[in-house]
Amino acid sequence: MSCPFLREQPVAEGARIIRRAFQINRVLRDRQDPLAQRESVIVERYRFSREGVIYIINLLEPHIKCSTRRSRALTTAQTVCIALRFFASGTFLYTIGDAENLVKSAVCRAIRKVYLALKQFLGVFVVFPSHLRPQVVKQNFFAIAGFPNVIGAIDCTHIPIKAPPGPNEGDFVNRKGVHSVNVQMVCDSMFHITNVEAKWPGSVHDSRIFRESHLCTLFERGDFDGILLGDRGYACRQYFMTPFPDPNPGPQTRYNAALARTRARIEMTFGQLKERFQCLKSLRVAPDRACDIIVACAILHNIATIRKERIPVVGVQPDDDLQPVHLDQPSGRAARDRIVEHHF
Repeated sequence: MSCPFLREQPVAEGARIIRRAFQINRVLRDRQDPLAQRESVIVERYRFSREGVIYIINLLEPHIKCSTRRSRALTTAQTVCIALRFFASGTFLYTIGDAENLVKSAVCRAIRKVYLALKQFLGVFVVFPSHLRPQVVKQNFFAIAGFPNVIGAIDCTHIPIKAPPGPNEGDFVNRKGVHSVNVQMVCDSMFHITNVEAKWPGSVHDSRIFRESHLCTLFERGDFDGILLGDRGYACRQYFMTPFPDPNPGPQTRYNAALARTRARIEMTFGQLKERFQCLKSLRVAPDRACDIIVACAILHNIATIRKERIPVVGVQPDDDLQPVHLDQPSGRAARDRIVEHHF
């Protein structure tokens, strides 16, 4: 029987006291405007100027904008800047979360949302042979070292990743014993990435990646009037020039020197890409997500190059030291001999 002198039931009052004792007050942490910084801080943090960041925000807003502001959802600007900060630094997600007053899971979702949105613009910003007319591309390459009819420099680069679980883990171990994704890229003379193939494990050879690429199919079909320049890791083809393995003094040596100087554009592009986006020096994600991030960084690199953003200081890139391929096609050797005869 309840006490007549109490207005409420004793059990109900006790439960209320316990709830008040264990109640956790909701804390809404301050999230400052990511662009309310000095220009030098913005460039260092995001690798883009303020105008460049705003351009990317406007570009991606239809794809990543939150439909509600409930629970103080991230704005488009905050989402983009979180992703750019990760791409630029490659640091741990919780470190970015601490800097932005966010939990790790929110940072992960923001980054994923941005790189998936960027992938939708692959056909807009990564165009082969270039955004420029093919004749202009050839003239720009020819101005470097006098190598004729070039519409692209091609090579592969390894992006280290964490060891993936499962039976296919060994496929990602490259010749240096590091787990990686082997990425094929083509560039023009202005350091624009014109083709990217990011899906192969680190153990796959560069020449196989090209043979099975869509770009190779287009060249075999005769869709392009021009040649690619590659290193000794590729087979010489009618449309794909590689160095002489043992050049004779004179024209062959001059040919090799001109090819090396012209093809150096792709090595310089790799250097700019990895210095601008430090996350590519080691990605601690699954292979499929690593490939998406690599493509997103290639698109951002082209946006930065087109907008003439600040170019990062690039150190000397290590030589991959691939084993030479001696399966040159007869048509490739004949085309190479004609170039030597008429131009060197």
